[in-house]
Amino acid sequence: MASVKVVRPQTHQQSNLSMLEKGSLGESVADDEIDEEELSRLAESYKEKKDAKGLESLLEGLQRKLCLPQNEGVSKARAAKWVRKLVDMFLESGSASEEAEVRICQKCIVWATEEKRTFLRQSLECRLVGVYYDIRKFEEALKLGGTLLKELKKVDDKNLLVEVLLLESKTYHALGNLPRARAALTSARTTANSIYCPPFMQAELDLQSGILHAADEKDFKTAYSYFYEAFEGLDSIEHPKALTTLKYMLLSKIMLDTPEEVKHLLSGKLHLKYDGKDLEAMKGIALAAQKRSLADFNGAREEFKEELEGDKVIRSHLKTVYDKMMEQNLCRIIEPYSKVEVSWLGTMI
Repeated sequence: MASVKVVRPQTHQQSNLSMLEKGSLGESVADDEIDEEELSRLAESYKEKKDAKGLESLLEGLQRKLCLPQNEGVSKARAAKWVRKLVDMFLESGSASEEAEVRICQKCIVWATEEKRTFLRQSLECRLVGVYYDIRKFEEALKLGGTLLKELKKVDDKNLLVEVLLLESKTYHALGNLPRARAALTSARTTANSIYCPPFMQAELDLQSGILHAADEKDFKTAYSYFYEAFEGLDSIEHPKALTTLKYMLLSKIMLDTPEEVKHLLSGKLHLKYDGKDLEAMKGIALAAQKRSLADFNGAREEFKEELEGDKVIRSHLKTVYDKMMEQNLCRIIEPYSKVEVSWLGTMI
């Protein structure tokens, strides 16, 4: 009896994937049209799998399809939204190398320039500035950001202008140039006040304001207010940065010599929602500060090294916390005595 070979029909999703990735085009116009819902579903699937190569192939397939005559009716704004979304997903997948992130941005910028898609090019250049900042190529970030700022001021694209100014502020802060960081942030906030600012961008502005107040003026009271506003915004949209902002709020309480308030802040829903090693690290530092114990402080710092040293903002303030703890630890030791021998004091530290 002859064997029968069963050929499974290709699903709609597999068909779309094949067309987008390989660029194979169907015979009908409908086969070459872009299914936005299917594209989004495939992109989300690749992102969840951390498949950067799959996202890159999908992006290339989309760019090829956008160049087809039957897709000329797709508005440039919609096309820009699709391409930018795929680039963002590629960068957020966490599976691409630094070189690949820069390459994909540059490649898309070249394509947008050739296709005369000015808005998309500017948006992608802004994203590339962010990539340069993330990988600590600050000189390239400032150079590209400066050129882009001049262009955006001429066309009066205020939303993108706020984004680039914020990145410029972050870059100058990372370089230690606080006056320029503050000037860029002031410009960003002034521009943002004249437009509708999305919740995430407003939270980012508040977060950067808090960081600069803490770094420049050591004004942790004002910094805490900004961190609180940023946290409210990020928590409302359930963004991962909400946890980082919460850590900065707790750091502010420690720096204000009110470590006992850390426990009150973390009571209730906040503790349940964000419970983990990051908050345990901050609680450890707060408890050591409350006890005025340098040994406990060093113990917490060693136990939660990754959570504390891995954040550049917290790391930059740990030295100040250590100096304060040293002074408070000495006070705690000598408080019960009217006279103390220096040699004995040395053994107790």
